[in-house]
Amino acid sequence: MGELAGLPNVGKVLERNLKEVGIHTVKQLGEIGSKEAFTRIRTIDPGACLHMLYGLQGAIEGIKDSLLSDNTKNDLKSFYNNLAFMNWDEKFNGTADD
Repeated sequence: MGELAGLPNVGKVLERNLKEVGIHTVKQLGEIGSKEAFTRIRTIDPGACLHMLYGLQGAIEGIKDSLLSDNTKNDLKSFYNNLAFMNWDEKFNGTADD
């Protein structure tokens, strides 16, 4: 178990995913932010869910994801839904540059 697994919401699987996408320290995670970290994880785990995004933000804030503010959850949910739509649109319609 490494440094990242000592954060709230970060278990072995999430720590492994973070390391696989180049995030090895608590400082790196804080600098990169939950949205970018999640976007990177989605490249290796397309099934990464909204709760993982909440968990990442909670880890950065040092709290359990269930304690995130409603504003933070709404912002992350909007980001997640937009990201999911963009991935769906690219998969079925190609990129906007096509």
